[in-house]
Amino acid sequence: MKTRLRNISIGVGIILVMLQFVRPALNLGSVEGKDDIGHTVAVPAEIQSILKRSCNDCHSNSTIYPWYASIQPIGLWLQHHVDEGKAELNFSMFNLYSDKRKAHKMEEIVEMVESHEMPLNSYTWIHKEAILSPDDKIALKEWAMISFASIKAKP
Repeated sequence: MKTRLRNISIGVGIILVMLQFVRPALNLGSVEGKDDIGHTVAVPAEIQSILKRSCNDCHSNSTIYPWYASIQPIGLWLQHHVDEGKAELNFSMFNLYSDKRKAHKMEEIVEMVESHEMPLNSYTWIHKEAILSPDDKIALKEWAMISFASIKAKP
């Protein structure tokens, strides 16, 4: 029994060491560009600040990675979250969405903020600054509703 446990431990150790050589592609682009959300709707400085602090790491083309992102399998897990977040909503590519999708994403922002689904708890455990204050939530929801209306009003 001890030999079997020892062999399993050695096997797991070898796998963990080998995983250190696996490096996912990092999300190190720019938040702003020709297709960012600012080309669709006005993004006031207060909202930009909230997005930068609480949203952009997972919902833009630019992620600020913590030191432990270099340790696998944590880095792979983090990159999976970033990839999922960008697939759901990417502020850096927002202008490429259809008007219908843009409006829907604005509705979803309101829903996610109201239901406390965003930012994810697993993100705010470590990034305490990303926790949305009541004022942040009000500002984001008002901005998203105004943006929704302006997108829907387009001919």
